[in-house]
Amino acid sequence: MNSKLAAYGGVDHMQQMVERHAPLVKRIAYHLLARLPASVQADDLIQAGMIGLIEAVKNFDGSKGASFETFAGIRIRGAMLDDIRRGDWTPRSVHRNARLIADTIAELEAALGRDVRDFEVAEKLAISLDEYHHMLSDVSSGRIIGIEDLGISEDVLVTADDVEHDQLYQEQANEAFNSALVKEIGAVLDVSESRVSQIHSQALVRLKARMQAWL
Repeated sequence: MNSKLAAYGGVDHMQQMVERHAPLVKRIAYHLLARLPASVQADDLIQAGMIGLIEAVKNFDGSKGASFETFAGIRIRGAMLDDIRRGDWTPRSVHRNARLIADTIAELEAALGRDVRDFEVAEKLAISLDEYHHMLSDVSSGRIIGIEDLGISEDVLVTADDVEHDQLYQEQANEAFNSALVKEIGAVLDVSESRVSQIHSQALVRLKARMQAWL
């Protein structure tokens, strides 16, 4: 009887811990999401993170010195990254696309002696212009880096309100500034905001191609 009560108490404690730290899962998910292509869904990261949180609750040993938030954050992040690696999209595909576009731009510019245009790159790759723009979007969203280079730092594991609020404010300020800048550039060039983003993405890949040529 006592063992049953202990078991019920353990389950209740686990549920409370999971509910209490669920916001940590969401915070880490959205922190990661900002560094991933649009094809990666927040719900998928959160679901994987919740599994990581449950595992953290089961395996946490407070006698080893680390706080539960730090221990859980590592487990949550690891579960999310494992899920991404198992998924349809992987960082390697973004790297391959980035290198393919960069090599194609370098080849065309060497042959033409000028900056290439979107449709010329798309034709060389034997894909539609829409498909090329989608590739640019993924490359830009992925920051042309891999999972190991995502720069996930310990700040996502900190639960202090002031740090969280400062980070949220900074992210919102950066987003507002970038949005305003894109709108202003679009107005000057008389093109849409999405077109400005495409131009920016291709400029980054072109820069990557030229840097590779210099090295």
